[in-house]
Amino acid sequence: MPPCARLPVTYFFSAYSGRKMTPRIGFPFCWLSRRLQIPRLLLVCVTCHAIAIGSFLQPGLEGNAKLLHLFSNKSNREQGYCEAEARLASSLDFWTLSSENLIAVLPVDPVKENYVRKVKNCVFSIAFPTPFKSRIHLVAVSKEVIEDILDLDFSVSETDDFIQLVSGKKIVFGSIPLAHRYGGHQFGIWADQLGDGRAHLIGIYMNRNGDGRAVLRSSVREFLCSEAMYYLGIPTSRAASLVVSDDEVWRDQFYNGNIVKERGAVVLRVAKSWFRIGSLEILTHYGELDLLRTLLDFIIQEHFPSVDIKEPNRYVEFFSIVVSETAQLIALWMSIGFAHGVCNTDNFSLLSITIDYGPFGFMEAYNPDFVPNTSDDERRYKIGNQANIGMFNLNKLLQALNPLLDPGQKQLATQILEGYPVLYYTRFRELFKAKLGLLGERKGDDDLIAFLLHLMEKTEADFTMTFRQLSEITQSQLQELNIPQQFWALKMISKHELFPAWVSQYLLRLKSNMNDSDFERRKRMMTVNPRYVLKNWMAESAVQKAERNDFSEVYLLQQVLQHPFQKHSAAEKAGYSSPTPAWARDLRVSCSS
Repeated sequence: MPPCARLPVTYFFSAYSGRKMTPRIGFPFCWLSRRLQIPRLLLVCVTCHAIAIGSFLQPGLEGNAKLLHLFSNKSNREQGYCEAEARLASSLDFWTLSSENLIAVLPVDPVKENYVRKVKNCVFSIAFPTPFKSRIHLVAVSKEVIEDILDLDFSVSETDDFIQLVSGKKIVFGSIPLAHRYGGHQFGIWADQLGDGRAHLIGIYMNRNGDGRAVLRSSVREFLCSEAMYYLGIPTSRAASLVVSDDEVWRDQFYNGNIVKERGAVVLRVAKSWFRIGSLEILTHYGELDLLRTLLDFIIQEHFPSVDIKEPNRYVEFFSIVVSETAQLIALWMSIGFAHGVCNTDNFSLLSITIDYGPFGFMEAYNPDFVPNTSDDERRYKIGNQANIGMFNLNKLLQALNPLLDPGQKQLATQILEGYPVLYYTRFRELFKAKLGLLGERKGDDDLIAFLLHLMEKTEADFTMTFRQLSEITQSQLQELNIPQQFWALKMISKHELFPAWVSQYLLRLKSNMNDSDFERRKRMMTVNPRYVLKNWMAESAVQKAERNDFSEVYLLQQVLQHPFQKHSAAEKAGYSSPTPAWARDLRVSCSS
């Protein structure tokens, strides 16, 4: 079986042995029922799963690509409309990349050959992408990413130069494709050296680009989900384009010996940085402390402007921000029923954005034990345990920082980490109060939320549509307890004998909302409770059609997921707000998805 990609780093799978390495600390999804006691721009990277964008550049390599240059790292949104329009490059001839500030600071592996090996005393290795050999097809492009982030006129996406660039066939002049070396704890076990197995960093815009071998199945999911998360208001990497080919890629999707041929694909993704907890862990593990300090200072200078690089406590301040923003990110995941699927330390961004979409899943029937990843035998990364995993991963980050901290700083950082549960709980509570349209603070709010989650769990009600339908139903309809059929998720909950008691408590609480009307409540709730999320059955339906060269559902989902809070006639016809179809009720994905 051919390798996933030709890269100069080793990919270890010992993390899948399933040993439990971390204690539970009490973050069930229905947390309220068990009271907590603990209180420059982007890099363009094409990966097997997707492409990433970060902040690195370098001149000096000659290739067959046009000269690309990005003139500014400011978003078009920060400029006047006319000025923004004027600076959109109408051709790749007027758009360039560079890698100078990255290579100038962070060391590169001196070995130039591309083969699997251990590397030390460096952050990156040079790794050129391997182009597809067969015909390629540009399936989807994000106009917003192309114009608002990359400063390219959308018409450029129709050119052959663009297609060759985002598929990995052309390397930008002045760019050196790099593979990032990092380590990580996978499923609680130290996996040693890992790396960008399917990604290549090609330059700064701050931009990063990479390429590798992904399959159509995973690439469609990656492209659609990262865009869906963005429009749901979740910090995330973005997707710029999706390219498929007829190249054959062999995959054992569920690791059961059933190896099949699939089509190769590439997703171009954009993010402010692709550094993750594992980026620091690997350096501490091998005692490369000077390089650890260099990399940390680079990350702080580039992405943490509130931290004074000259401040002796800068690493503690950096850690404090990461702890706070990680708590915020996971609370946001929970508020939309999102399970990442593989919350390893090498998949946790230091900028607290969602990266590395693989066996993710949006929870359908409410279940705190929901885990979409069939590879996760012990259900370590079930949705109700994500906050616990955040604590575990932040503890590993602290261990990576410890060699650079004095005793006082270690004590302070430990206290910061101990405050993580309260940060998470506070944000989680705020989000779920908003989902129920609750204003102000009232005794019993926690119980009201916990009560509803309990009813949802017992009746296996759809998570997304329960909250959405509560946003759409009137108080008078609720009070009558005769739920119309159109509110099918609520109708399911109404079968529980305790539903009338919950409705009574909820309506009484809504009366305490000062200067609020039922119309305003529903309007407010519909801005935070989406009608559409990328459920696995929707992605699977699009993938099945795409395998037959029918990309119509990819296009439809891209349009619908850009407006998840608005009713869409085509989405309704497709059943995107209807109960999960029978054929998809047991649908699961794996680490190969």
